[in-house]
Amino acid sequence: MEKVTRLYLVRHGETEWNKSLKYQGHRDIPLSEEGRAQAGKIALRLSTEKFNAVYASDLSRAMQTAQIISAFHGLEVKALPELRETNFGLWEGLTYSEIDQQFHDVMKGWRSNPRDTKIPEGESLGEVADRCWAGLNKIIDENPGGNVLVVAHGGIIRIAVATVLGMNLNEYWKIKQDNVSLNIIEFYSKDRAIVCLLNDTNHLNMTCG
Repeated sequence: MEKVTRLYLVRHGETEWNKSLKYQGHRDIPLSEEGRAQAGKIALRLSTEKFNAVYASDLSRAMQTAQIISAFHGLEVKALPELRETNFGLWEGLTYSEIDQQFHDVMKGWRSNPRDTKIPEGESLGEVADRCWAGLNKIIDENPGGNVLVVAHGGIIRIAVATVLGMNLNEYWKIKQDNVSLNIIEFYSKDRAIVCLLNDTNHLNMTCG
């Protein structure tokens, strides 16, 4: 019988920079109070799932989200730098309009061809995709047939979904990823997978008590 590895891909909770629409990238911004509350809600939603392992980007916002969820499962969170958000280099800490003013030509390239456009002192989307898949392939290799929680970033999850669906990476912005959204991908092999759930945030409407 075929072994199916099921990845539960969760975007981290909200940060103050998310709220102010600043590009975060590799900046290690922690969860806001709202972000921790959001993580608590998805933790409750996933509390009855059976996970074999938990992985997260090594940035605080992803690690904190993963730790809040994994508290229900007694599993150690394994940090994977490969799952970090895009390195936005000189754009980090700036809003879209500020970036467009200061780096208009590069931003124009990033909008039309992010796969090949390198951000000043940062990465191209193609480089991000290479390390993203190195990390995801490692997770699949280590957990054949398992259920695995993976907490990462919007860009990383978009890349995973777009690749599985056979999309051009330059169109990856067409995939929405809200804070603490849940996505599920089943891998029958590394090059054969099915997207089962996308950007689900129903848990944010749950009330506690």
